[in-house]
Amino acid sequence: MGPRRNGPAPLEIVVPAYNEAGRLPRGLGLLSDKLAGLPARAQILVVDNASTDGTAEMVRSWRGPVPVRLLRCERRGKGAAVRTGLLATSAPYIGFMDADMATDLAALDDALVLLREGRPVVVGSRRHGRSVVEGYALPVRRLGALTFNRIVRDIAGGLTDTQCGFKFFAGPLGRAAAADLRTTGFSFDVELLAHCVRRGATVTDIPVVWRDRPGSTFSVRRHSLQCFIDLAFIRARAGRAGPVPVTVSDVAAAADPVPDPVALPEDNLPSTSSAGPG
Repeated sequence: MGPRRNGPAPLEIVVPAYNEAGRLPRGLGLLSDKLAGLPARAQILVVDNASTDGTAEMVRSWRGPVPVRLLRCERRGKGAAVRTGLLATSAPYIGFMDADMATDLAALDDALVLLREGRPVVVGSRRHGRSVVEGYALPVRRLGALTFNRIVRDIAGGLTDTQCGFKFFAGPLGRAAAADLRTTGFSFDVELLAHCVRRGATVTDIPVVWRDRPGSTFSVRRHSLQCFIDLAFIRARAGRAGPVPVTVSDVAAAADPVPDPVALPEDNLPSTSSAGPG
């Protein structure tokens, strides 16, 4: 483990959680152990999305090697929970990932290197040519995902997989995009990426190892129609809004001061040999 520094954590990761008392202990354990091995301090923000089980109690009693904050989001929907979490951050690097940790955390090393090199948005993609995907649900869900991503590619920075729950941002950019987020459901990723693209950001996708985990709250039967309805509204709003007349650097300069990103020292971070634009 590299040297630790005092002061605010330069990395904050949001984990949205709806009735995740059963899966979250394993997920927090994996994420905490990974973050504890980084050369810089990190913090986890679990957003309890109006759970009706013991999610909140489980987080309150959690003891691990990195700090874990509990936030409450009464408005139901994964998009609402992620927005709440991102807006509660103050770190120079922020992101979110799913409670089941379906994306192998080895991808975090590559994401952090790319962020430090100046990539404003780094996301995991199951459709990247070097990704390994295991047990990706039913054929109908896979077909629906392919159709969905083809429809939204032009407003999401050309990304071929907008729905992988592994996304990281330069902090000021991520908070600015989250502030504009209006989609509360599962299509929120598209709108969040669209707000980043409107601000002049490029989206870098990286390969991931992704394993399907039982217990997902997404249902093709119950949620697909709403996802496509949300997508229609996202596209309409994007068309009306147009580009934001500032650059990513303008957004960063206008943001509240944050700790120096040098807290992620270059000589202690892994090389980018296994990552890069897709």
